[in-house]
Amino acid sequence: MTVVGLINKNDESAYIPLCYEFSNSSCPKVVYPLLLRVPLYVFFSLVVVLTVFGNFFVILSIVHFKQLHMPTNYLVLSLAVTDLLLGGFVMPPSVIRSVESCWYLGNLFCKIHSSVDITLCTASIINLCFISVDRYYAVCHPLLYQTIITPFVTLVMISICWSVSFAVGFGIIFLGLNILGMEDFFYENVACEGGCILFQSAASSTVSSLLSFYFPGIIMLSIYMKIFRVAQKQAKSIQDSTKKVQSMISKEEKKATKTLAVIMGVFLSLWTPFFICNVIDPFIGYLIPPVLFDMLVWTGYLNSTCNPIVYAFFYRWFRKALWTVLSGKIFQSGSSRINLYSH
Repeated sequence: MTVVGLINKNDESAYIPLCYEFSNSSCPKVVYPLLLRVPLYVFFSLVVVLTVFGNFFVILSIVHFKQLHMPTNYLVLSLAVTDLLLGGFVMPPSVIRSVESCWYLGNLFCKIHSSVDITLCTASIINLCFISVDRYYAVCHPLLYQTIITPFVTLVMISICWSVSFAVGFGIIFLGLNILGMEDFFYENVACEGGCILFQSAASSTVSSLLSFYFPGIIMLSIYMKIFRVAQKQAKSIQDSTKKVQSMISKEEKKATKTLAVIMGVFLSLWTPFFICNVIDPFIGYLIPPVLFDMLVWTGYLNSTCNPIVYAFFYRWFRKALWTVLSGKIFQSGSSRINLYSH
């Protein structure tokens, strides 16, 4: 989630700019020309604003409108909270680090920033896993859905998601599990003042990537493949009028399932390149350039920007809720009971 790369501190053959000019332990600094820095700041700032406001509107809609108070949307709410925190807390310092190529916010905040970064990425995919479970029961076992997926069960899912994510994110960084067995190598060859990188040993990068991305990703894909096979069988079996009525009733469920499958697909496609490099890098001697890693990190971050756009494109209720908020009607009495599904 944060930039990884080796810095050769002992190479003094040529002068290179430093993050801290008067420090012998300073990291080297890459100075981008002004014509590149300005567009980068504009682009990254736009991403941050879209991410924060887009997910804020998702959260506000689900919290305010009573019609949206249902288990699936509680999980969507939890996902939007992770995206909002990523946009509001993780992205802004990352913008400065990416454009200035230095970290000026101190070692402690670097650790907190990296921990929150890992926590939120892990929370996103665990949320998506639980959403896929919710969709499985909604489509494959509709008669059992309301009995099994209750608000309490959803609350337990969300609690597990955040507890596991916090344990993974803060445990890896603050317990030093990422450099376990390679402490001497890290402090002699990698660590420097003005840097904030997530260095991982081969064991750490492999285990953390498997637990935080690959295993949950495979579980999600398996569940959605099962869901769509069942959905196809249901579509083929619709013959009599009773089944057609049942089909009409489950139309919103099917639309929600397809939309959330798109959300999952966007997440996997945007984060997969980073996690492939994250696993490979330690085994090839940390040869992947830090700039490439930074690009892959921002590609993953864009997932949090895309989610509200997907909701706006697929969900009529979100478009109507957004219009209600932007037009100020949300301040009118009884606005929380507006029918968002009507035309």
